[in-house]
Amino acid sequence: MLGNWHAGIAQITLSTPFAVGDVHAYLIKGDALTLVDAGVLTNEAWEQMQHSFSELGIKIHDIDQIVLTHHHPDHVGLVEKFPQSTPVLAHPAADRWLYRTKDFADYHREVFTEWFAEFGVPDEFSYYLDQLMSPLDYACQRKLDIPLTDGMTLPLENDWVVLETPGHATSHISLYREKDQILIGGDVLLNHISSNPILEPPFNKGEERHKPLLDYIHTLEDLAELNPLTVYPGHGEIMKGGVRELVEKRLKAQEERAFKVWDMLKENENLSVFEICRKLFPHAYKTQLPLTISETVGQLDYIEAKFQIKDWNQT
Repeated sequence: MLGNWHAGIAQITLSTPFAVGDVHAYLIKGDALTLVDAGVLTNEAWEQMQHSFSELGIKIHDIDQIVLTHHHPDHVGLVEKFPQSTPVLAHPAADRWLYRTKDFADYHREVFTEWFAEFGVPDEFSYYLDQLMSPLDYACQRKLDIPLTDGMTLPLENDWVVLETPGHATSHISLYREKDQILIGGDVLLNHISSNPILEPPFNKGEERHKPLLDYIHTLEDLAELNPLTVYPGHGEIMKGGVRELVEKRLKAQEERAFKVWDMLKENENLSVFEICRKLFPHAYKTQLPLTISETVGQLDYIEAKFQIKDWNQT
């Protein structure tokens, strides 16, 4: 459950109820004491975090600030357990997810209802619309105190620079320390699985939707150029080198999947997004429709950008 301090960083591993399994939070000990990410809001995860703190001789009130790499519930839930006086830092795009309003929930459902119709999702799957926000039961309900954007130095910890790394989430950031080339990366790059670029409602009504896969490809290309020596991820093993090679592997697999979709469209240009999704994920689409639809739309966005194909989303 608890990693040793190394280079002023300690890894804390917390259980989650999600298919991804355990999630890592990190303590940074420097001029201040910073917690990066905060697991899910469950009693089990809270007990694990308290136990880890105790082993390190740390109390909850010792935490000077909490930095969130992104807004997903497995990374933010236990923020709820910390004093209101402990500032919460994240990308501005996280704010609407960290402190959710009924208006946002209604807007979220409205957008996905429109998308489901546009993507040709049959009515029998409409029950997913009632479940879209349910994972956020494990998230916090806290306002963002300090927004973090690209190139900022981390307050109280000036060795660390904020990098915007969108794709998996519009709010995704990573922390980079140049002197030893360490990246605390959240879910931006995982050794054992690829991160899903996930569809999110536009920031404002009427705006075009985000294209998370295209964002993620750009992020991966930037990571390959940065080529950190060590990556502390949100899930799985710490990576010691090999970032460029892993990015190349991810990008190659992505292109192969896109060409698979391209072949489908060449055979039948009238396929709906849902029909392509079902072909790509013949089993998973039944139990993970929002994720598989996000992945499918991402592939179509990629094809449109690469080949200038239009109107693929017409059913």
